[in-house]
Amino acid sequence: MTARELDAAGVTDPSLREAYTRCRALNARHGKTYFLATRLLTVERRPAVHALYGFARWADDIVDSLDASATPELRERALDRLQEELATGLREGRSGEPTVRALADTAHRYAIDHRHFHDFMASMRSDLEVTDYATYADLDAYMHGSAAVIGLQMLPVLGTVVPREEAAPHAAALGVAFQLTNFLRDVGEDLDRGRVYLPADLLAAHGVDRELLRWSRDTGRPDPRITRALRAFEALTRDVYRRAAPGIAMLDPVSRPCIRTAFVLYGGILDAVAGSGYAVVRGRAVVPRRRRAAVALDGLVRVTAARLAAGRGSGRPATPAAAVRPAADTAVPTSAPVGQEVA
Repeated sequence: MTARELDAAGVTDPSLREAYTRCRALNARHGKTYFLATRLLTVERRPAVHALYGFARWADDIVDSLDASATPELRERALDRLQEELATGLREGRSGEPTVRALADTAHRYAIDHRHFHDFMASMRSDLEVTDYATYADLDAYMHGSAAVIGLQMLPVLGTVVPREEAAPHAAALGVAFQLTNFLRDVGEDLDRGRVYLPADLLAAHGVDRELLRWSRDTGRPDPRITRALRAFEALTRDVYRRAAPGIAMLDPVSRPCIRTAFVLYGGILDAVAGSGYAVVRGRAVVPRRRRAAVALDGLVRVTAARLAAGRGSGRPATPAAAVRPAADTAVPTSAPVGQEVA
C-alpha cells in the first residue's frame, strides 16, 4: 500500500520514498485514530498527511518521552537539532533527517506556509519548560502552535470548495478540538510527565489542584471534585467541535469522509471518557474496536460515493489540493475565557 501511495503521489526518488515511509510508520504507531481516518483519503494525498503528522509525532516524541535517561538538557539539544534541520529543509529542500525531508517536500508540493511549522516548533519548545497553564487563554496560546497550525497545514492537502481563508478558522478549531480531547484522555499520563494541561482556573472552580490530581493518580481513588472538573472540560471541548464542524462541508468532497471519520472517532474518545465515569486520571479511556470499525465502514461508504460523484463531474469544483497559491495568513483567536473556545 505504501508503494501505491507514493507512486500515486509522484514520489519517485528512493531516499525520499524511504523518508515518507518512515513518516507513515510513525503516524501508524502513534496516531491510530487519525491513521485509520487517513486511509479514507485519495491515495495520492496520503503521503503528504503522513509527512505532516509524522514530523509532528517525531517532535512530540522528543519532548514527551518517558525515558528516564532523556534529561531536559538532552531533549533541548535534540529539539535544537531538529529545528536546525527544519530550517535547512524548508529553505533548501533537503535534510538528513527523514521526517524533515518528507515534510519539506510536502511543504513545497502544496505551498504550505512555513510559519505554521515554526509556530509548531515554538510550542514544542515550551513543553520543555511549561508544566501547567493558569487560564484557558494561556493554554490557547500554546495550542495555536501545537494544534491549530496542524489543521492549517492540512488544508492545502485536503482541498476546499471555498476560499481557503474561509475554511481556515474551522480547520484550526478542529486541530484544537483534537488536542483538547487528547488532554482529557491523557490526564494521568501527562501527570507522569510532570504536566497538567487542564487550565488551573477551571480546576480551581471545582476545588481541584495538581496535588489532588496526583493523589488520585497515585492511589487509584476517585474524587467527585475531579469528576466535576473533567466534565466541565469535556463540555468545553465539545463546544470547540461544534465550532469546527461547519468546516467539513468546506472541504473537497473526496476529502470530507476522512475528516468526518476523524471528527466522529475523536468525539468517541469523549464518549469513552464520560462512559468511564471520568476515570482518566487513573487510566486512559479507549474507544471500542467495534465502534472504530463501524465508523470506518461508514467513512468508506461515504468516500466511495464521493469518488463516484467526482468521477461524474458533479458538485462544485474544489480548490486544487496541490500547486496552489498559499492563502493569506488567517488570524486564529488566542484568548478565550473558560467555557468559550477558539473557532
